[in-house]
Amino acid sequence: MPPYVPSARQIWLTEAAIKPLPTRETLFTPTSLGGRIPRSGRDGLVVLCIDIPTSPSFPHLLPPSTILHLPLHLNPASTVHHPSLAITNPIPNPSPPIMSQTMKAVIFDGIKSVSIQERPIPTILEPTDAILQVTLTALCGSELHVFRGHQKSATGFIMGHEFTGTVVEVGTAVTKFKKGDTVVSPFTTSCGECFYCTNQLSSRCAQVKLFGCPLLDGGQAEYVRVPLADGTLFSVPSSIEPENVILMADIFPTGFFAAKNAFASLPASKHSESVAVVIGCGPVGLCAIVAALEYKPKKLFVIDSVASRLEQAARLGDVVVPLNFAAEGGVAAVKEAILAETEQRGADVVMEVVGLSPALRTAFEIVRPFGMISSVGVHNAEIPITGNEAYGKNVKLQFGRCPVRAMFDEALPVLAKNQEKLKFMTALVEPLENAVEMYRLFDEMKVQKVVFKTDAYKGSK
Repeated sequence: MPPYVPSARQIWLTEAAIKPLPTRETLFTPTSLGGRIPRSGRDGLVVLCIDIPTSPSFPHLLPPSTILHLPLHLNPASTVHHPSLAITNPIPNPSPPIMSQTMKAVIFDGIKSVSIQERPIPTILEPTDAILQVTLTALCGSELHVFRGHQKSATGFIMGHEFTGTVVEVGTAVTKFKKGDTVVSPFTTSCGECFYCTNQLSSRCAQVKLFGCPLLDGGQAEYVRVPLADGTLFSVPSSIEPENVILMADIFPTGFFAAKNAFASLPASKHSESVAVVIGCGPVGLCAIVAALEYKPKKLFVIDSVASRLEQAARLGDVVVPLNFAAEGGVAAVKEAILAETEQRGADVVMEVVGLSPALRTAFEIVRPFGMISSVGVHNAEIPITGNEAYGKNVKLQFGRCPVRAMFDEALPVLAKNQEKLKFMTALVEPLENAVEMYRLFDEMKVQKVVFKTDAYKGSK
């Protein structure tokens, strides 16, 4: 893995890199009136350095990205003039680091297509940014919506919204984290100050961005830029095994959120008498099962069509009852099994984690009147329930993205308590370079959770 260099403020150009061109175009983000170009020899190699001093007093003088054309014939006294920026040479004999400016990253190329590419190492763009050297990053089921084309998307961005790593640089406004801190990032950014953040609704932050989409590059790379670092990142908790920390970026808080919303619809005194259902036994579904078991329901039915997933789910608790709708007669048979357990009423609460219309329709079919459907699946189609049907059943519906920041402190001890049960979910750790093959296997449901490691990972797997 290339060493990190904070190139937004300091860019070293070797003669070898610029020799083919009469000028060199260097992209950076200046925040001051001036910078300096020293020229000196180091081990016989001529080096140019752009050293941009920082000053928040003059951010308006240049646009966010400025291109300077640097002649190769500069002598130590040369000055290059730009409309608002003078660059001079008061520093003799600099000692530039030896480094690379690129990193490996997983790029979305189109439907059913990703690739490993070299991309520029990200740099600080805003004072609230942090740059992480990624150690572990994961493949999430919600990424299949884009990969399969169910969710229309532009191409060319870095995938991944689950990642942990080490802070290698922070912006001038970041106060809670410093270089060397080990952190985990939720899958969305949050400012920590707006109405939504201060009311435990951080997934709808006024400045929210989702990692791994056209608007913000993700963490399936060797480095990642984290906007709003103080309001987004968490220090890695000591109570969780390093490989299991990745679960706190998304899927465990999301499963916890599904269960919390579902059981909040019932009086606490009724939890132990309840019949609950989880639809979907992928990684998020398994996390929802573990979280739901904390409420001690009388029965917890789990529904899927993949036998291996149902077997994993059944091992999580004695009250878990697996139902394979593909092998047992479809939705009608599943509904009959649940009705038989509930005196023909239906389930008290249903957690839907698939994100497809048939799954949501099944949830509606099996929930009782005045029951609760808690859906955390990413839906891209019309809701398959009419207003008249919902009215006629007095059903309660809860949809949407998990506010990981709000759930983190509640979900963390539940994961810590159950991490031995869930350790199989982080058992498959592959080099980032194997991402193309892992996407294919994940899409074909031949693997469960996939975790990627970078060269910075020092664990045992």
